[in-house]
Amino acid sequence: MLRKLLLAAPLLPMLMAAPAMAQMDSREGIALQNQILQLRNELEQVRRSGGGGSYVAPPASSGRGAGGGSPELTGQLLDRVNQQDEEIRRLRGRADEAEYRSRSLQQQVEKLQGDMDFRLQQLEGGGGGRAPAAAAPASPSAAPAAPPAAAAPRTAERALSDGQAALNRRDYAAAEAAAREVATGRGARAQDGQVLLGDALLGKRDFSNAAIAYDDAYKRNRQSGRAPEALIGLANSFIGLNAKREACDTLDNLRSEFPRLSGSVAERAAQARQRGGCR
Repeated sequence: MLRKLLLAAPLLPMLMAAPAMAQMDSREGIALQNQILQLRNELEQVRRSGGGGSYVAPPASSGRGAGGGSPELTGQLLDRVNQQDEEIRRLRGRADEAEYRSRSLQQQVEKLQGDMDFRLQQLEGGGGGRAPAAAAPASPSAAPAAPPAAAAPRTAERALSDGQAALNRRDYAAAEAAAREVATGRGARAQDGQVLLGDALLGKRDFSNAAIAYDDAYKRNRQSGRAPEALIGLANSFIGLNAKREACDTLDNLRSEFPRLSGSVAERAAQARQRGGCR
């Protein structure tokens, strides 16, 4: 870890000078923000502990070259930057390819579902021909037992109810499973499922993925009644990541977009501002 901090030390001023963002425009932005915060915390720990007696600040640069930065260290830094750039390009390419495959698969599933619905409608409408003739009666002892009826899939409302009950008893795994079941759909309750997913991940202390879930919930409908809850959850996730400045910016945005909060939502917002030390 110390070697990574030494190599990254000259780049930290640029990272720490980046403006704070209350909401991230994409999953990649939130993930990058989390990496910056983690690196910042690691460097601060090393500075506080004195680096275990082995931390050496990188040499200051000089315009004349005498007493300036080591060419070997500069070369190492450039190599590392180039490697990181190449890794980012590779990961972006893989992400674009995965997204394309996901869209293609979703289109195929939707087409298959449409075909199945059409065929079922044809059968129910009498397209299957005449009803089959009654079979000859069999002896009572040889009559086969009727197959058990298949369990009907639970509705989005039932999944949300089950997930909320699991969340209340701190069964975060069951709450997350129920939330994903609703959040992946396209119905009107998808945003509710996304908020529940953020609550479950926040309960698991998975602050990074919780921030992504809340951000997705907010972007689904920025004017809905669940949007303030999503912003409060996003702020709490930032507080869990020790990013209090970003949390306060999020809560300030909440105040400007929804100035008339009341009830439990307003109380939760006030508690989040107190935990984040916001003005």
